[in-house]
Amino acid sequence: MALEPAAEIVLVGGIVHTVDPHRPRAEAVAIREGRIAAVGTSREIRALVGPRTRLIELRGRTVLPGFQDCHLHPTHYGTYRQQVYLHDKGGRAAYLEAIAEYAAAHPEASWILGAGWYMDQFPGGTPRRDDLDRIVPDRPVYLVNRDVHGAWVNSRALELAGITAATPDPPGGRIERDPDGTPSGTLHEWARFLVERLIPPITPDILEGAIRIAQDHLHSLGITAWQDAWVEPDDEAAYRALAARGELTGRVRGALWWRPGGDESQVDELLARRAAGPVGRFDPGTVKIMVDGVLENYTGSLLEPYLDRDGRPTDNRGTSFNDPTVLRRAVTRLDAVGVQVHFHAIGDRACREALDAVEAARVANGPEDGRRRHHIAHLQLIHPSDLPRFAALGVTASMQPLWACYDSQMTELTIPFLGSERTRWQYPYRSLLDAGARLAGGSDLPVSTANVFEEIEVAVNRVAPWDRAAAPFLPDQRLTLDQAIAAFTIGSAWVNHLDDRTGTITPGKLADLVVVDRDLFDRGAGPIGDARAVLTLVEGEVVFEDPAFGA
Repeated sequence: MALEPAAEIVLVGGIVHTVDPHRPRAEAVAIREGRIAAVGTSREIRALVGPRTRLIELRGRTVLPGFQDCHLHPTHYGTYRQQVYLHDKGGRAAYLEAIAEYAAAHPEASWILGAGWYMDQFPGGTPRRDDLDRIVPDRPVYLVNRDVHGAWVNSRALELAGITAATPDPPGGRIERDPDGTPSGTLHEWARFLVERLIPPITPDILEGAIRIAQDHLHSLGITAWQDAWVEPDDEAAYRALAARGELTGRVRGALWWRPGGDESQVDELLARRAAGPVGRFDPGTVKIMVDGVLENYTGSLLEPYLDRDGRPTDNRGTSFNDPTVLRRAVTRLDAVGVQVHFHAIGDRACREALDAVEAARVANGPEDGRRRHHIAHLQLIHPSDLPRFAALGVTASMQPLWACYDSQMTELTIPFLGSERTRWQYPYRSLLDAGARLAGGSDLPVSTANVFEEIEVAVNRVAPWDRAAAPFLPDQRLTLDQAIAAFTIGSAWVNHLDDRTGTITPGKLADLVVVDRDLFDRGAGPIGDARAVLTLVEGEVVFEDPAFGA
């Protein structure tokens, strides 16, 4: 190696998994002026140590490109952490205890707000107003569920919103009711906005604080860049303020929110917002479109009907949140000016409608040229005939692998209503890859954890980290460890339009790196999901460091 100027940081004595096909493995990395200066053996890289170099002895730990999450909701996560946070509570009794404690501790709060309850903790997936009425009878309560597709409310909230037995279900939503038509306390999809519109607006200070909370959390997991999948104007303002002050240390691709059910005039509004351009590490270059809901509340959009509890077909095929003709026209217009579209699609009909919209854009505007990079998130159910269309249309498959396992939501609220044949079509990561699709990794935080190690473990094993003795879910859809890591590094970097600067450990790229506490490729080192990030760097600057690692 030719003599070069001393590096600012040198990491030696580890397993450097570069995700670069030209040099997949190395032992050491040197960083200079925020970029990767050299990759090689420990002996080669030690030659770049100078008097002011920080020398990090890895002692067999793994170095990876900084993880990237292509689908999550940081402002939601950070906001919920300041409210009643139910994600880490274990069931109905624990939920009610936490809600009562929060209400008692915040007598000044005009609303009791929070999120994170699991549908499978309640009969039929629908909690009731009566439980909330007993502990908070005097103030409205509004609690979003884990996947943000429904809300649990008390009688006071229903009263303020004027929701009665005579209130019709709104377009794209459903009010859960007792046999006599009285609202029971669960509002599905857009029905929740009947109450949510009454909640006092979140202040800019709270939103900026929410992003800081989320950013610190993501960095502690080794995540250096992400795509925020739901950016409203207030969220965008908060990101811009932090970025302008240099306080946004993560790289953020903002997906501007398309109002479901709206008409094509939204395209002009979104393009006007996009025209403001990037600021610092924030780039609002994407539009997010929800095509359907979720299977557990029967709003996921299916080609064939849901089954009832006895396995018989119903007349319910779920809900398409946008007219397919409007969707095709809007995507074609966005595609024509190089705007990336980020789709939410859970059911097989939703997936097909998203692919059809991209196909219409391809017919009108020509093939993918690297500007748009459309991607479809979640992809719980894909009809086998649509698998080859991802590669053919240049659409990235955005996977949230933590869901691809057996759990109570899968066994109680999904499989019985899909049947055996469609169950086999769920989360087909290996089939997508074999059909030539590009995979990117995401979490959907706060719907589920952003812990990439747990997500990778499920992608590789198809077994939940919290139930490792369980049978694997569709094991023929497993990925290799290399493939799963690639999805959360270069795969998501592609989606985030950062692949030319990040996503691999390659000389000249930005030094966005994560150091892992073990050799991830040594199965004797323990389960993948138990691994931890001990050091996270963005452009060579430490954004997270485990105190024990420093010692």
